[in-house]
Amino acid sequence: MRQEGYTLIELTVTLAIIGVISALAIPSFASLNARMQIRSTAEEIASELRLARQLAMTHRDRVRLSFDFEQKALISQFAADDRMHHVYRYKDKGIVIDEPSAGPEILFHPSGRSATATTIRLQHRDGHSVTLTVGLTGRVSKS
Repeated sequence: MRQEGYTLIELTVTLAIIGVISALAIPSFASLNARMQIRSTAEEIASELRLARQLAMTHRDRVRLSFDFEQKALISQFAADDRMHHVYRYKDKGIVIDEPSAGPEILFHPSGRSATATTIRLQHRDGHSVTLTVGLTGRVSKS
């Protein structure tokens, strides 16, 4: 009678190879996760900026976006009566936002134009960064 199977040495070698491959893959996966987190947060903030511009044009009212750095939130409200429209929170995303170059508030006019051009830099705790730019025309771009 013939027995088939694997020896203990073969199983140990297989587990060692899987362990080495896993050890090499985990840092790459963590870096990929950090890059994806900052890209998705940057895209969400860019969407908030574009929404504020669209609201200003649709409602024919100025819309102000304010960065609350303590609460890690982006607040959009109509400028005429300070009605709050939306709050975007980035607290649990591991992202730090530097103060925008034109200050913590961005204002969109009913024409869709921005009151001032500004640059917003987002940084992940792992060192990855993304820059958002709001032009005077109100156009939002990511780099």
